[in-house]
Amino acid sequence: MPKVVLVDDHVLLRNGLASLIESFGKYTVLFQADNGKQFIEKLQPGMLPDIILMDINMPVMDGYETSLWLKEHYPRVKILALSMYDNENAIIRMFKAGAKGYILKDCDPDELKAALDALTEKGFYYSEMVTGKLISTINTLDEKDNTVKSIISLSDKETQFLKLACTELTYKEIADKMIISPRTVDGYRDDLFKKLNVRTRVGLVMFAVKNGIANL
Repeated sequence: MPKVVLVDDHVLLRNGLASLIESFGKYTVLFQADNGKQFIEKLQPGMLPDIILMDINMPVMDGYETSLWLKEHYPRVKILALSMYDNENAIIRMFKAGAKGYILKDCDPDELKAALDALTEKGFYYSEMVTGKLISTINTLDEKDNTVKSIISLSDKETQFLKLACTELTYKEIADKMIISPRTVDGYRDDLFKKLNVRTRVGLVMFAVKNGIANL
């Protein structure tokens, strides 16, 4: 059976999740950890988990840092981010760090099972919150992409904005960086939404990455 590890500083929630996962009858919980540091200490190279349910906000060593460590040392271990946060920055940061799926802590048990099954069978999980396009693009970032680049002509300012949108800067901080007003930044964002046929900052980032404008 696929082996699962839970990394979360909320003990009651973690224990409940462990019981729920084992009740599915398809997975075994290898061990649990309070934070990334404890997880690394417990990890045995000869007994690696298949999937890690990774909380984001943890003391000592959070989910971002722990996922980056895993991406470097054990890239084949699949990370399913488990979070209270559904904002774009948190999603982007976790996928940048190597996560292959992202669910919220208040999701239904059926969604958790679906996420585990998808990671086991396909290697990634997508939901309504995180589109399949986002996941598939992230999963192919390390592969050579020979697709034809977009023919959309972007101005220098729009290109600069796209690059900055791929960072953790807020829109106001991007405006300061570009030495323009926040309203002008909003204008660039809205114009690019229309030009690129995307609706969110995640969509802008995915376009920039896929077309070689920025690297994650």
